[in-house]
Amino acid sequence: MLNFIKVPPTTYVLQYKHGKIKREGAGLSFFYYAPSSTIVTIPLASADVPFVFQETTADFQAVTLQGQLTYRVVDPKGLASLLDFSDNRRSYYAADRSASDDPHKLPERLIHITHTLARAITQRIGLRDLLLSSDAIVAEVLEKLRTSDAVSTLGVEILGLSLLSIKPTPETSRALEADAREALQRRADEAIYARRNAAVEQERLIKESELNTEIAVEEKKRQIRETQMAAEIAVEEQRAQLIDRRVENEHKDADSRAYALTETLKPLRDLDWKTLMMLGGKGTDPKTMIAVAFQEMAGNAQKIGELNVSPDLLRSLIGTAGK
Repeated sequence: MLNFIKVPPTTYVLQYKHGKIKREGAGLSFFYYAPSSTIVTIPLASADVPFVFQETTADFQAVTLQGQLTYRVVDPKGLASLLDFSDNRRSYYAADRSASDDPHKLPERLIHITHTLARAITQRIGLRDLLLSSDAIVAEVLEKLRTSDAVSTLGVEILGLSLLSIKPTPETSRALEADAREALQRRADEAIYARRNAAVEQERLIKESELNTEIAVEEKKRQIRETQMAAEIAVEEQRAQLIDRRVENEHKDADSRAYALTETLKPLRDLDWKTLMMLGGKGTDPKTMIAVAFQEMAGNAQKIGELNVSPDLLRSLIGTAGK
């Protein structure tokens, strides 16, 4: 029976006849004799394979890793030698054209390899660190997949790996949320305390600045008072010097006048008072003469036995004194 096959450019086709490859390539179209030919079609387009892993962390916490693996076949002949991709063209249904289940085993094997590599990472990391290490896990697993001998043997190139979520169990998630909520609340309280402390510190600085200003003002006032006192002391010292000079001058003036008076009276110092009275012009006055006579009699009272004063004399003396 003669059949015709036409494949798109993203499909690599191989025609085996009598155990040997008769033709091969991507996007071929040809007639073939079905009873003696085996057609193998291998998709070359990139494929996305989702996955969900249940693993345990280093601190014995269950987590779920969900992601997607992207790959494409780069060695179709090598893959055809490992898995059966033969095409059953006698069926009219696309789902039934594969002669075996091997095409479905390729993504399963890739997922198993990815699962093994991811398990080795999750089992050495704690839950908290694992939840924050998705990028690091993706980078490490992707590097190991690209250098894996099992992947290269399958003739597959790993194009990409994405880790969509890392989820703990609901109970653990609620506990972590509560812990994180408390930590956020503590940080919020610490921020409030820090803001209050900053305000108190600023108030302290303001008060300290005000006190320093007052101290500086009082220091200036004290310096002004000291300057004023020093000026007053200087004035008082000058005044004291002036008074001392004035007293000294007055003392010298008094000494000068005393000396002049002493020298003036020196010739009269040895004269009798009677002589002085006579020189003063009062010796001829009757009253003065009578007073001198009575003084002389008082001075020689021991020599006078009896003294008689006439009434006329007393009357004249009394009358003169009354006038």
